[in-house]
Amino acid sequence: MTLLDIRDLKIRYGNLRAVDGASLSIASGETLGLVGESGCGKTSLAKAIAGLLPIDGGEISITGMTQEALRRQSRTALPQAVQLLHQDAGAALSPRLKIETLLAEPLQITGRWNETNWRALLAGLQGLGLNADLLKRYPHQLSGGQAKRVALLRALTMEPALLIGDEPTAGLDLSVQGEILNLLVRLQRQRQLTYLLVSHNLNVIGRVTNRVAVMYLGQIVETGPTRRVFRQPTHPYTAALLSANPVLQKEKRKERIVLKGDLPSPLDPPAGCRFHTRCPHAQPKCRIEVPVQRDLGDGHAVACHFPLEA
Repeated sequence: MTLLDIRDLKIRYGNLRAVDGASLSIASGETLGLVGESGCGKTSLAKAIAGLLPIDGGEISITGMTQEALRRQSRTALPQAVQLLHQDAGAALSPRLKIETLLAEPLQITGRWNETNWRALLAGLQGLGLNADLLKRYPHQLSGGQAKRVALLRALTMEPALLIGDEPTAGLDLSVQGEILNLLVRLQRQRQLTYLLVSHNLNVIGRVTNRVAVMYLGQIVETGPTRRVFRQPTHPYTAALLSANPVLQKEKRKERIVLKGDLPSPLDPPAGCRFHTRCPHAQPKCRIEVPVQRDLGDGHAVACHFPLEA
């Protein structure tokens, strides 16, 4: 069953086209990774799905209902459908409130505050590897890993259908990164969660996602099963992105593809295929005609006039 369905989404900041015609879907229970260069529109897309940014066109549907329908249903319907874990978890928690107040707030907002649910929340605190003495602290008194866990528990208290993680391991030591990833995998199995993980870290995406979507200048250029896309990228940008990923095993390293030129400005994106100004395989058609998504089978699709052969 499709849990999230995005059609021709557009997000603008004045004349800047942060997201320009992106379409994406996520099935219930799966983990989709969203990757791309800084400034390509990943975080804007994530915030729009969570209802934190207005959209200028297109449609977002969650659990079969549009955002507008969820908002009309009740003021808590959209937050209960989707929750966003911000990149800087500590900054996303109010500095004026203690952790116990921050954790109790979702229960109070949704009218589910009672001693039974509070005890269950405290059990969840311990399940995430946190001690009850953290409840009397303020966010600035937490480590990065503790803040991530508190933000995660707060989001889970809303019992969302979709959980979005914006750079869920950013700013953490390697050992803590592993702990957070293992925790996300365990919680997904226990609670049948659906994830959208936004990250620059391709190793993280390769480890924990079922499918991956590649974004360039506000558009989705390739989607497919993570292992297949990582092994056989068909969009030239995906191939270049993966070739730059550091890999320890020498036999698994790809030949580095160095792109020429700078990333075009989203204020004035190129005509035709937006990647043609840097693409080593560009042809005259690419400068004129916008490529449409081409189905390659087995859930793999690419927006390219001349996709790479496997």
